[in-house]
Amino acid sequence: MGIVGWGRVWMSANALILGLGNLCVAAATIGCVFALIAAALALRFGARREHSQIAPHEQPSVTILKPLCGQEPDLLTRLLGFAHQCYAGTVQIVFGSQHRTDPAMDVVKRLETLRPDLAIDVAVEPRGFGTNRKVLNLVNMAPLAHNDVIVLSDSDIEVDPTYLADVIAELQRPGVGAVTCLYHGIAGEGIWSRLSAMSINSYFLANVVVGRSMGLAQPCFGATIALRRETLEEIGGFEAFADCLADDYEIGVAVRALGYEVAVPPFSVGHVCFERTAGELVRHQIRQSRTIRTIDPVGYAGATLSHPFALALIGALLGSPLGLLVAALAVVCRTVETIAIERAFALERQPYWLIPFRDLIAFTTFVSGFFGTTVSWRGSRYRVLSDGSVVQRSN
Repeated sequence: MGIVGWGRVWMSANALILGLGNLCVAAATIGCVFALIAAALALRFGARREHSQIAPHEQPSVTILKPLCGQEPDLLTRLLGFAHQCYAGTVQIVFGSQHRTDPAMDVVKRLETLRPDLAIDVAVEPRGFGTNRKVLNLVNMAPLAHNDVIVLSDSDIEVDPTYLADVIAELQRPGVGAVTCLYHGIAGEGIWSRLSAMSINSYFLANVVVGRSMGLAQPCFGATIALRRETLEEIGGFEAFADCLADDYEIGVAVRALGYEVAVPPFSVGHVCFERTAGELVRHQIRQSRTIRTIDPVGYAGATLSHPFALALIGALLGSPLGLLVAALAVVCRTVETIAIERAFALERQPYWLIPFRDLIAFTTFVSGFFGTTVSWRGSRYRVLSDGSVVQRSN
């Protein structure tokens, strides 16, 4: 091939690279518009903050299931939040762990000392079937539940005193088979937990609000799932989800399959973030990414547009002349979106200067979600199968 031929190949390659760069910038521009739409929808969602109410004498007895696993910062404070509820009905709390030496059991003993008047039961049982250890806990805890209304909630969830009354009021509405709650991030100590909380507040919440507003998302989150005992029995009990990675989502699918609504009230509960290192943050977000991809691969691919800052930077690196300008615009739009989420859910102000760093980490873990099938969860490694079930791997 002569010089002229090589020159044409070079020009064609450059044109292809520039075209890819311009495509990334175009996608980033759409992502900026998406961020502004998400901001507007979040503010509209927040305007619905009035809660359903039922009279105190109509509040049924409730059992709260709290699966526990290991030492968590300020666990006692969060458990006290569930113990101190403005709720007229009888409340029982059942805690579960697989090991009697679990440090979380010491926290439960302290709670029993502080609230001797509260009905507390504990299930400690390492045996059971299934890969999902949280569900194994729930299976062992369920026989101790005395009441016909059951509320399960993860150990890292923080609630206010009206939480139980608000959730049960939603469950009492006609046609509702279960209630779940959105959740916002609460940063623990250190920069990595702060970035994790920002991921929830400025990315997760925005995407869920848009999905709900457009009828594209049907969520069910482990932050809260409230349902009646008969509904739980109709979907096969917790045993039916013993091998599911996204057990909370699958419970929602099963409830809807019975013809019931899974209600999402217009408020959020707190999710405390404990990530102490970059590795913990990345592993956590990769698990979330691969879980979402398993649940909804098409929607997951479409979420590429929700990363305008990273897309614009890629476009700039590929030679697009508008790349850096759109990257700056993306930061502005993402900041507007974050402020709207704060106002909609009454959150504390986020460190806006971290938005570009958070977005780059989120994009990296988002891309990794397309590849690989291994996730880390509570110190164990699992392989995700095509049907969403998991098998444990040796470390």
